[in-house]
Amino acid sequence: MSLIVSNVRKDYSTRSGPLPVLGGVSLTLNHGDAVAVMGPSGSGKSTLLHILGTLDQPTGGTVSLDGVNPFVLKPAELAAFRNRRIGFVFQDHHLLPQASVLENVLVPTFVNRSLKRKDAEGYARELLDRVGLSKRLTHRPAELSGGERQRVAVARALIHRPVLLLADEPTGNLDRTNAESVGNLLLDLHRQQNTMLVVVTHSSELAKLFPRRVEMNDGRLSERGA
Repeated sequence: MSLIVSNVRKDYSTRSGPLPVLGGVSLTLNHGDAVAVMGPSGSGKSTLLHILGTLDQPTGGTVSLDGVNPFVLKPAELAAFRNRRIGFVFQDHHLLPQASVLENVLVPTFVNRSLKRKDAEGYARELLDRVGLSKRLTHRPAELSGGERQRVAVARALIHRPVLLLADEPTGNLDRTNAESVGNLLLDLHRQQNTMLVVVTHSSELAKLFPRRVEMNDGRLSERGA
């Protein structure tokens, strides 16, 4: 069971012709693997993450997640696949301001009719306890610190026990102390759930926590070593 990215390319159409962003990216992860993707701005890191998360389609190449090519699925099937198999943590937490901490974590479950509400809420409470927010369940995002809001986002990303957890600059808006805390939290929960974890980051401090690091330059990946 794994993530297999083979020769993935991505071009964007412009008035002057195709603009290549990814020039043949290959990457393989097994369950329990974690990798930090580094590189300069504009090198294609976020584009790669969006393709892994099925938010964007590649121009060429293939992506297989546990034996499934998501890009051949029908739109409704793809949406369900993404919702249940992939978790996202972004630089901006994207929490609903009018919803409580508990409600925000439960948002991805609202479209999953096969999941019992009682079971979903029980697991959400368990996740919020793991991220240290068991006493903040009824608070709104505006009542939380930046680090706490990002912890809610991490719990929300894990609510469906995804096989693939993606994070795009998850500590970019945090101070050093909160950044270290959130980085360690991501890795701890990843190990507990045996997910595959891919984190895009500019932070060398965060990248050093990962057993594997790769660098994106000019749309291509290269290993940086442990």
